[in-house]
Amino acid sequence: MGGVSAKSARAALMRALGHEFADPGLLERALTHSSIANRARPDNQRLEFLGDRVLGLVIAEALLTEDKNAAEGLIAPRFNALVRKETCAAIATHVGIGEALILGRSEAQTGGRRKTALLGDAMEAVIAAVYRDAGMEKARAVILRLWADYIAGAEEDARDAKTRLQELAQARGEALPVYKVVNRRGPDHKPVFTIEVRLESGGTASAEASSKRDAEQQAARRLLEEISSDD
Repeated sequence: MGGVSAKSARAALMRALGHEFADPGLLERALTHSSIANRARPDNQRLEFLGDRVLGLVIAEALLTEDKNAAEGLIAPRFNALVRKETCAAIATHVGIGEALILGRSEAQTGGRRKTALLGDAMEAVIAAVYRDAGMEKARAVILRLWADYIAGAEEDARDAKTRLQELAQARGEALPVYKVVNRRGPDHKPVFTIEVRLESGGTASAEASSKRDAEQQAARRLLEEISSDD
């Protein structure tokens, strides 16, 4: 942990969450990755499952409250932008979950504390731990405080590059953009994907990133930029 003790990392996390656990064991379980779990120390997967549902309910309610007249078709992409793994991971990083994660040696040595999937899952597990420890109102308060800036910008976040490219294709009367993995390299724990996006009209662009989703977003953004410069 680079000199940061497990105890101090968890204390810092609780301060960032704004919640002191009555049952510290819940937080420990929420931070335990499967790479170190055993019968005596269960991993955080069951809590992650529950936290995903708690987060979804709170975010759905918040979006409906914020825009009382929005149709489901407008709410859905905003919701997806707020609960996706990348958003959860970004918030997990902000509150210090990475430093507090309990990982096996191999996972820790291969950058587990910075992996989007691990951080996102742990964030959801921590939400469930708060819910189990103090109830729904406390979990709601924690979520709304940590997600406040993201909720405020949800409409812009929802209109990501892939969404804008899809809307452009539809406006032109074309089929939806097609994304294709044209290359994958690197070890399993640190892959690099090259994605190509193609429009029915013939426009193409490609990009590479450590996740398919990021590569797709970058490829869509490049194609939008090319179309804009041509116009």
